[in-house]
Amino acid sequence: MGAVAIEERVQTRRLNTKVVRSGVASALRISGQVFVATRQSNVLVSLVLVIVLVASAIGVVASAHKNRVLFNGLSQLHEGRDDFQREWSQLLLEQSALSAHGRVESLASTRFDMVVPGRQDIVLVPLLVPTKRLY
Repeated sequence: MGAVAIEERVQTRRLNTKVVRSGVASALRISGQVFVATRQSNVLVSLVLVIVLVASAIGVVASAHKNRVLFNGLSQLHEGRDDFQREWSQLLLEQSALSAHGRVESLASTRFDMVVPGRQDIVLVPLLVPTKRLY
């Protein structure tokens, strides 16, 4: 069994209105000094440069994210292309195996009872050349 530590109860302090008012007053004083300082040209230029720097940084982050997303999509498309290429190669092999002359001949003889005709069964038909008629 572990040891149990008993801590003293922490007493919460009520906010003193004088302390809150002095904090708000100092915040207003500092913000007033900042607004007064922005009217000076060198502070204004620095502020504009900081804003441009932050905007540029956000643009870099957005561009890097878009680049990663597009690269992942490209990788998936390459994988799909490779799968289709593999399937196409297998289909070509299957087609060449199914259309082999020996296989076609054996199927014709077994399914349709076809045989290769002998010399006596071959009949040559002469080619008829149409005659030209002049009207």
